[in-house]
Amino acid sequence: MAAEQDPEARAAARPLLTDLYQATMALGYWRAGRARDAAEFELFFRRCPFGGAFALAAGLRDCVRFLRAFRLRDADVQFLASVLPPDTDPAFFEHLRALDCSEVTVRALPEGSLAFPGVPLLQVSGPLLVVQLLETPLLCLVSYASLVATNAARLRLIAGPEKRLLEMGLRRAQGPDGGLTASTYSYLGAGEGPGVDLAAKAQVWLEQVCAHLGLGVQEPHPGERAAFVAYALAFPRAFQGLLDTYSVWRSGLPNFLAVALALGELGYRAVGVRLDSGDLLQQAQEIRKVFRAAAAQFQVPWLESVLIVVSNNIDEEALARLAQEGSEVNVIGIGTSVVTCPQQPSLGGVYKLVAVGGQPRMKLTEDPEKQTLPGSKAAFRLLGSDGSPLMDMLQLAEEPVPQAGQELRVWPPGAQEPCTVRPAQVEPLLRLCLQQGQLCEPLPSLAESRALAQLSLSRLSPEHRRLRSPAQYQVVLSERLQALVNSLCAGQSP
Repeated sequence: MAAEQDPEARAAARPLLTDLYQATMALGYWRAGRARDAAEFELFFRRCPFGGAFALAAGLRDCVRFLRAFRLRDADVQFLASVLPPDTDPAFFEHLRALDCSEVTVRALPEGSLAFPGVPLLQVSGPLLVVQLLETPLLCLVSYASLVATNAARLRLIAGPEKRLLEMGLRRAQGPDGGLTASTYSYLGAGEGPGVDLAAKAQVWLEQVCAHLGLGVQEPHPGERAAFVAYALAFPRAFQGLLDTYSVWRSGLPNFLAVALALGELGYRAVGVRLDSGDLLQQAQEIRKVFRAAAAQFQVPWLESVLIVVSNNIDEEALARLAQEGSEVNVIGIGTSVVTCPQQPSLGGVYKLVAVGGQPRMKLTEDPEKQTLPGSKAAFRLLGSDGSPLMDMLQLAEEPVPQAGQELRVWPPGAQEPCTVRPAQVEPLLRLCLQQGQLCEPLPSLAESRALAQLSLSRLSPEHRRLRSPAQYQVVLSERLQALVNSLCAGQSP
C-alpha cells in the first residue's frame, strides 16, 4: 500500500488496534457469504461535549494515513487464528491476508469544521467485512482528536484573542500516543551561546539588582543563577527563567534580572519568566511593576515588556481569572486540562451501519436517542444572510441539492410538524476524501485546518458559542429522510 510513500503512516494506528468483537463480526459475515456486500457506515456523536453547543472535527489526517497503510501482517493473522474458534476455516485467514482498503471510499467533514450531533464526521463505504473492521480504530482516531480540539477551542474562547496559550500536557497525558495526539490537535495550539564569561557579567549585575530591590547579594541562590546562566548560554535568543524554584522575590526574580541584563549587554533580549505556584495573577502584577521600575533604573526599555508566563493546573475557572482585563499575564501554559479533558473524558462517538447492498438500515431501540438515521445521506449547512450558520440539514444522498434562497420544509428533532426555512447560503459539508482507496486531494496542513477552525468559530453565533448554557444548534431532516425514518419505525419496507 501507500505506507512506503507516506512516512507518517508509520505513526498511524495498526489494524489490530481494535476489539475482538470486530474480528468475530468479520468471521460471521464471511461465513454468511456477505463479506463483499456493499455497505456504508457513519461515524458521528450524539451530544456536544462539555455541555456546549459545538464540536470541532479532527483526526481525519490520522484516519487517512491508517486506511492507506491498512494491511494485516502475518503475525496479525496468526494472532487472530489463536483467539478465534479453532474450527475456523483456514480460507478465512487467507481472506484476511489479502485485505486492504483499496475498495474503501470516505467522505468527511474537513478537519477544523464545526460539527454537531448526528451529522457524520465520516461516511465510510466499501465491502462489508472491511468497513466493519475499521469501526474501532476510526472511532479511536477521531473521537479523542475531536474532543481535544474542541476542548482547546473552548479554552481559547475563555482566554480571548490576546493571551498566548501553551500546550504543556505531555507529562499528564495518557501515554505517549495520547500526548502527541493532544499536542497536534490542541494546536488546531537553539542558537550558539556567546563566547564570553556570562557568569561574571551576571554577578556584576546581581549586585546592582540586589541594591535596587533592597536585597542582600547573598540571598539569591547561586545554584539557580548558575542554571540560568547555562540556559542563557545555550539559548541566548530564547532565555526565560522559572522564578519559583526557591523564592520568587528573594532568588528567582533577582537572578533572572541579573542574567537578563548581562545578556542585554551582549545584544540579546530575554523572552520571559514563568510562574508555576502561588497566586499567579497577583504575582504577575507585582513582577510587572518590578520590570517597569528596573527598566527605568537601568535604562533598558525592553525589560518592561518581558513576557510573563504562568502554569500550574490551569482549568477553565483559573483561565478566566488570568485572562481578565488588566491582567499582566501574557502566556498561559495548560497541561492536564487540555490533554485529559477532565470535564468529559470521551466524545461518545459511534459508528453505525446505515446501508447494505444499497438498502437503508436503521437501528430500532426503545431509547430514541440510540436510534440511527437510515440510508446514504448528504449533509448541508444552511447559512443566514450574514454568513452565520442557522442549522445543519441531513437528507438522502439521491435528493436534489438544496439551493440558496429556496424554501425548504424540514423536520427538527422531535417535532410533530415540519417547519420552513429559506437559507441565504448553502454549504455542502461532506467532502470526498478517499475513493476506492485513493486520496482524492491533498490533505490540508495542520496550519490550514487550524485556520479553518478559527474561521468556523468566528462565524458561529454568540448564543451557540457560549460555553455555559448555550443555545442548542439544530440538526434537521429533509421531508424524504423523515418519511423513511417513519416507515422503518412502522415496520414498512422502504
